[in-house]
Amino acid sequence: MSSEKTSWPEVVGWPAAAAVTQINSDRPDVAIEVVQDGTNVAPGYNAFRVRVYFDASNASGPVLYTPVVG
Repeated sequence: MSSEKTSWPEVVGWPAAAAVTQINSDRPDVAIEVVQDGTNVAPGYNAFRVRVYFDASNASGPVLYTPVVG
């Protein structure tokens, strides 16, 4: 089993930019997509992608859900 980090529950509530910085620090090998909550995204699993969903209605743009690899 791999020891690479695959989820970031600690970044829920953080500004999206700070979450991206943390995820990139932990896993520089993954592409990070910052997505406004409610946006339609293509389905499918990708072991080298992390989607960060944020609340655009809030000035700080906090992360709403735990980002996971996939």
